[in-house]
Amino acid sequence: MAKLLMITGLGGAVDLASDKKGAFYYTLEEFQKYWDRIDIVVPRIKNPVKNFFGNVFIHSSPLPLFFHPLFFIYKILKLNREVKFDLMTVHEFPPFYNGIGAWIVSVFTEISYVLEIHHVPGYPKAGNIKEKIYRWLMGWFVRFDARRAKAVRVVNQKETPDFLIKAGVPREKIIYIPSAYIDLLVFRPMDLPKKYDLIFVGRLVENKGTNLLIEAVNKLKIKNLSLKTIIVGDGPLKEKIKLQIIKHKLQDHILLYGRAKDSTEIARLLNESKTLVMPSYNEGGPRVIVEALACGVPVLATPVGIVPDLLKNGHGGEIIGWDANDIARKAEGLLNDSGKYQRYSQSGSEMAEQFEKKKAIKNYAEKLQNLI
Repeated sequence: MAKLLMITGLGGAVDLASDKKGAFYYTLEEFQKYWDRIDIVVPRIKNPVKNFFGNVFIHSSPLPLFFHPLFFIYKILKLNREVKFDLMTVHEFPPFYNGIGAWIVSVFTEISYVLEIHHVPGYPKAGNIKEKIYRWLMGWFVRFDARRAKAVRVVNQKETPDFLIKAGVPREKIIYIPSAYIDLLVFRPMDLPKKYDLIFVGRLVENKGTNLLIEAVNKLKIKNLSLKTIIVGDGPLKEKIKLQIIKHKLQDHILLYGRAKDSTEIARLLNESKTLVMPSYNEGGPRVIVEALACGVPVLATPVGIVPDLLKNGHGGEIIGWDANDIARKAEGLLNDSGKYQRYSQSGSEMAEQFEKKKAIKNYAEKLQNLI
C-alpha cells in the first residue's frame, strides 16, 4: 500500500474535522483500508479532531482562510520530509488556492498530484453573478491549473469533461471516477406509506434552484392540485425560502423540514416521498439523485452533473428545464401515470447498483494507485 496526501476545502471537511459523521467520514471509513496512511490538509476549523481510524490524520490551518495557502505549502513540505507521500489529491475550485499551492509544492518535491474537479460553479447555468464570474475564471485558469497535474479527476462523464476540454485541458489527462458512494443497505426501497408527493434534499443555497420548485408547487396549487412537498436541508436561504412560501400561501403545501441528522433519516424521507425534484443550476452530482434511485424513487432533475449520464433512455426519471412550468407539468404527468412511475422506480434501483459504496470506493482507490 501507499501514502496519500489529500488537499480539500471546507465542504465535507467541516463535518469530518468537527467530529460530525458526514459523507466524507463514511467515505474515509472504507477508503482508508487501501492506504498505509492518509493525511488531509484543511482550512481553519475550530477544535478539529486530528485522527480517525488510526491512519487518517487531519491538519487544520491555524490561519484565516485568506492565509491558508501559506500554511498549506509549509505544512505539506514539512509533512513530506517525514512521511514521503506517494500521491496527492487536490480538490480544486475558485479561487484556486489549492491548485496553485499544489503547483508550488510540486516544484520543490517529487509528489505527483491529481486535480479533482467535482463541480464547475456556474456551469451549465449560473445561479447568481458570483457563479458567472467563477465560471469565467475556471474557463480561463484551468488549462494552466492542470498543466503540472498527473491527471484531472471528474465525477461525471459528459458535463465537466466537455467544459475542461473546451477550456484547453488535454482529453488524455481527464479520468472519470464517480464520487457517489451509496450504502445500498441504507438506501433501498422500503415499504413505507407515501406522505409526500415531492421531495427536495440539499443545502439551501442559490445554485440548488429551490425557487423554481416553490414556483412549480404554486402553479400546481393554482390548478387545484394539492400536492404535499417536503424540503429537506438547511443553509443561508432558509429565511428567504420561508418568506417565499408565505408569499404564495403554500404553508399547507410545503414543509420546510430542516437538515436530516444522518443518511438513515434521508433514506426514510426519500421512501416516504413519491418523487425527488432537483432543479439545480449547476452541480457535480448531486449525490441525492443516486440515493433516490436506490430507494426506487423516480427523479425529476435539471441536466447538471451526473443527471445526463443517468436519466436517459427512459430510465429512473426525466430531465426538467430551468422553468417552473416545465417542472409542474412533468411532476403532474409522472404522478398521474402509474405505469411510467413503476417503470422509472424499477430501472432506478437497478442503475444505482453501479454506485454501491464498497465497489465504488475500491474503484477510486485503485484508479489513484494506478497513477503512482
